[in-house]
Amino acid sequence: MNRMIDALRNQLANQGLQETGRLLHNLPPALLYEEIVRRQEGCITNNGAVVVQTGRYTGRSPNDRFVVDEPSSRHQVAWGRVNQPFDEERYMRLRSRMLAYLQRRDLFVQDVCACHHPQHRRRVRLVTELAWHALFARNLFINGSMPRDTLAIPDLNIIAAPHFAADPKQDGTNSEAFIILHPGRREVLIGATHYAGENKKSIFSMLNYLLPQEGVLPMHCSANVGERGNVAIFFGLSGTGKTTLSTDVHRRMIGDDEHGWGPQGVFNFEGGCYAKAIRLSAQAEPEIWACTRRFGTVLENVVCHPETRELDLDSEALTENTRAAYPLAFLDNIQPDSQGGHPEHVIMLTADAFGVLPPVARLTPDQAMYHFLSGYTAKLAGTERGIKDPVASFSSCFGEPFMVQDPTVYATMLGERLAQHGSRCWLVNTGWTGGPFGEGSRMPIQETRNIVNRILANELDTIPTREDSLFRFQVPLAIPAMSSNLMQPRQTWRDGEAYDYQARQLAKRFADNFTRHASKVSLAVRESGPSV
Repeated sequence: MNRMIDALRNQLANQGLQETGRLLHNLPPALLYEEIVRRQEGCITNNGAVVVQTGRYTGRSPNDRFVVDEPSSRHQVAWGRVNQPFDEERYMRLRSRMLAYLQRRDLFVQDVCACHHPQHRRRVRLVTELAWHALFARNLFINGSMPRDTLAIPDLNIIAAPHFAADPKQDGTNSEAFIILHPGRREVLIGATHYAGENKKSIFSMLNYLLPQEGVLPMHCSANVGERGNVAIFFGLSGTGKTTLSTDVHRRMIGDDEHGWGPQGVFNFEGGCYAKAIRLSAQAEPEIWACTRRFGTVLENVVCHPETRELDLDSEALTENTRAAYPLAFLDNIQPDSQGGHPEHVIMLTADAFGVLPPVARLTPDQAMYHFLSGYTAKLAGTERGIKDPVASFSSCFGEPFMVQDPTVYATMLGERLAQHGSRCWLVNTGWTGGPFGEGSRMPIQETRNIVNRILANELDTIPTREDSLFRFQVPLAIPAMSSNLMQPRQTWRDGEAYDYQARQLAKRFADNFTRHASKVSLAVRESGPSV
């Protein structure tokens, strides 16, 4: 062990991290629990999970995310509001100050992997000052894939110092917080935010830059597989139901958030799940609910009674964006190798805050590319700083904040795979019905599960459809065990003319948003959106 720590110390010194305190390398959950409690980073619930608070940052901070403008990646990065350029000289100066801050401090070092497919696997190292961040990384990434008696050089590095703040004037950041990706160095710096989701999403962003060069489409999606090997993937932004809908007792989960679609099929990037915990119930989501009561699970910003240590999953006192981070192994019904074949069905989840879209619609391959590039949904409360009520938004690839290259690069790859493998594509609305947010109600999860189950059983392939006159996709006329009114959104509104107005407004939003992609796609894709 001393030999391993000496080797680790030398590796960190070569990166500029010299004269460190104790190096706590690859500690198992029990020892990390002890460190979390000893350092007062969190508390243990009556059921064995650990609860932590992330302070001011209870969600991602997209305005504080940057990509270093450096020669090796400059011409592949889609520069703009998502990938804000950061000067390389400033990066190195900020890095030096950050490493100086970490000198002589105890550091938790977690060596894990990303990508279950051996051909595309990356060794990932997290260096952090927080014990619970190390446990989070252990839960969310892949463990046990490297020999214990060797210390490999990592392919990707995250250096996270949640207590270190940037100086915006000196460092060129937008606030004291920063998440900066350096594609050339394969390195990420994170400071002044305790929200562990930044660690996870930074690696996803790095893979989104690297994997297309290897012929792999990186996807912000969940995936599962049925008994006959039929794979389904679920695209969607945070809060649209990716984790909930892919966690199915009748199907084996491949993963809940980030996957690649390569020549052999689909594979998970991660080794764990990062599920929204707000208002979880044993009745609606029994598998995820049970994981909130497991030793080893990290619960972010979940309210815990100070004396009884009982959880209150319904409370949003700290944030709406409460989270549970746990290993895939905590679920009973998982795909052992976290890989599957080519998808039979591709489901795009949208939380329509306007209450306009039907519960489900069938998409042609061109429409699938259009809606993939549009990525329409509502940002839900808590998932980003400042979001308190649902806000209609468009996020290309259902994950634009993490896509380093131009969205059309990923959309083209998707279109090629749909054509090659004959995957059927569906748009499923998990948002509002009967009116917009504030007037209508959220689509019942039982109805959405019914729809998804029938899609995966191939029952919707033969049900008669009607073409929506405005959005032009095919809407099933009726779905067994479901109210026929739900399939006709206008009929669920008290005022039909109000629905018509909202529908036209949403169609115009689609058209306006798509202008930024129009010159980079075919005429067939451009004409697959709403008729305005």
